[in-house]
Amino acid sequence: MNVEIGKIVNTHGIKGEVKILTDSDFTDERFKKGQLIKVKNKNEEIPFTIASHRIHKNFHLLTFEGIHNINDIEHLKGCKIFQDQENESIELEENEYYYYQIIGCTVFVQDEALGRVVDIMETGANDVWVVKGDKEYLIPYIEDVVKLVDVDRKTIKIEPLEGLLD
Repeated sequence: MNVEIGKIVNTHGIKGEVKILTDSDFTDERFKKGQLIKVKNKNEEIPFTIASHRIHKNFHLLTFEGIHNINDIEHLKGCKIFQDQENESIELEENEYYYYQIIGCTVFVQDEALGRVVDIMETGANDVWVVKGDKEYLIPYIEDVVKLVDVDRKTIKIEPLEGLLD
């Protein structure tokens, strides 16, 4: 199964480097030299091996093996990039999840659905899940709030702290 990890938003310089906008997790691992990614261009999936990765002005800049010129890569602006989820090399600790496992889950307070997780924000101290229902809620991923995550059933049960849902 392929997991979306970002989008090529532009080129950078003339040597084939691309700017990636990502909302993926573990970017240091995903964009490590030697990692295989796929670029979806129309109905075609084009495999690339990452040759280099660096961060510049909140964008991930990548080069690919065999690509040394802007003309070889420019046509892929706007294309989404994917990685094979079955090749995940990242060991997760207990109560750690990949973004794709959390995004799309329905969040419940007791038995009432609050909404679905649509985004994850990294704040440094803990992640914050953006949940959209009748309105938008910001749910901190902390033990005091998140009580149960069932990625197979795509459900999350929370006990909100006082004032969290106001």
